[in-house]
Amino acid sequence: MKNKQTGHSYATVLLCLSLAGCGSWFKPPAPSQRPTVRVPEAFGAAQNPMLLGESVDRAWWTLFQDPVLDGLQQQLESGNVNLQVLSAKVRQAQASVASAQASLFPSVSLNAGAGRSVSAAGGASSNSVSLGLPLAWEIDVWGRIDAQTQVAKANLQASREDMALARLSAQASLVQIYIAMRTAERQQAVLELAQAAYERALTLTRYRYEAGVVSAADVAQAESQWQSAVAQGIDVQTTRQQLSHSLSVLLGQAPSALQMSATQALPVLPALPALVPASLLQRRPDIRAAESRVLAAQAQLGVAQTAFFPTFSFAANLGFKSTDLASLLNASARLWSLGPTLALSLLDGGQRQAAKDDAKAALELAALNYQQAVLTALQEVEDNLVAAHQLQAQEAAQAQALQAAQRNLRITEAQYAAGTVSYLNVVTAQASALTAQRNLLEVQSRRALAVTQLLKNLGGRWDADVAVK
Repeated sequence: MKNKQTGHSYATVLLCLSLAGCGSWFKPPAPSQRPTVRVPEAFGAAQNPMLLGESVDRAWWTLFQDPVLDGLQQQLESGNVNLQVLSAKVRQAQASVASAQASLFPSVSLNAGAGRSVSAAGGASSNSVSLGLPLAWEIDVWGRIDAQTQVAKANLQASREDMALARLSAQASLVQIYIAMRTAERQQAVLELAQAAYERALTLTRYRYEAGVVSAADVAQAESQWQSAVAQGIDVQTTRQQLSHSLSVLLGQAPSALQMSATQALPVLPALPALVPASLLQRRPDIRAAESRVLAAQAQLGVAQTAFFPTFSFAANLGFKSTDLASLLNASARLWSLGPTLALSLLDGGQRQAAKDDAKAALELAALNYQQAVLTALQEVEDNLVAAHQLQAQEAAQAQALQAAQRNLRITEAQYAAGTVSYLNVVTAQASALTAQRNLLEVQSRRALAVTQLLKNLGGRWDADVAVK
């Protein structure tokens, strides 16, 4: 009898292994096909499909060659609260992958118990003690557990790309705030020089008024011009302080914790590329995250398809059961069991079909989101590439306008000193020169911001061999 039972157990094991080997016949297609979107080869040239590329350069901001900015970026990595939150989400996704992979292996438990029972007929009571090692293993015949693992892995990759996107966005925001701060400092320096010049002009006008050369209207105009520059300086100083507060919070500090000395120096801008290959978009974390979510949706559809097939599991138990603890481990108290189990849902009211339809719709949605992410990336690059080039030309034109305004101011001041024009001409020339100088700073700031945004749109940096002066 024992040999017969042993033969049955071997046959059971062979049956389970055979089912596992034949499972490949019924497995759904492997979710390994990445989505493709046809994009320009270089924004306006031939077409080619998007492929998975390298991730974003985490030190792209070193292109600006600013040691202060470098130090702030290092603080950002450890201090930004949003990055810490996303880091925790990545660890959660890693745990989900480990949990899904663990389902591929058998689970073994240890059970121990003791009890006392009395028969219903009022007979004598009896004791029982038991010790067992049950084993349970779901055989992944149809690839359901493997598909669930692929879902978890794809979601983990998406979480990593979400964190890379948040890091890239925070780094770009830091650069933009930093540039705006330095621009405000330069605006403040320009206004301080203007205030000093206007104050000297006011003093001179008062002397001329006391000498009876000019009227009181000239004095009023000079004083108005000076006070207007003072008011503009206060406004710029307020803006600079608020930008400092924003930068401090971005670094995970209290608004007033960051103390930075004014340098008035804008970062060095890298040379603009004449041509940007579309392959650089492969590094964008948002595109890579959308791609990973398509792969996750494909794998989830595979999970939904396996619900229509039966599940096979294998269970075994080795243990001991006796009426007293002393004889628990005797050979006569030994128990064991071994065998497969098949489970198949016959009627579920359409629940499995609904889950499959939901997975199909989720896959379609993920593919559309991926397509939209690529199209949005193309537009962002095109827009900021055009803006950066146009602002570069605008900066040159504005510099010439400033030179002309400054020449006009010098001529007008000389004419006023000679008494050939009124002070209103001087006020107008002063306002034009100051406006031209502030406009130049504004254009320089906008160009730096556009270059920063372009770097962000391209995943951190562009190739050096396509850049031109």
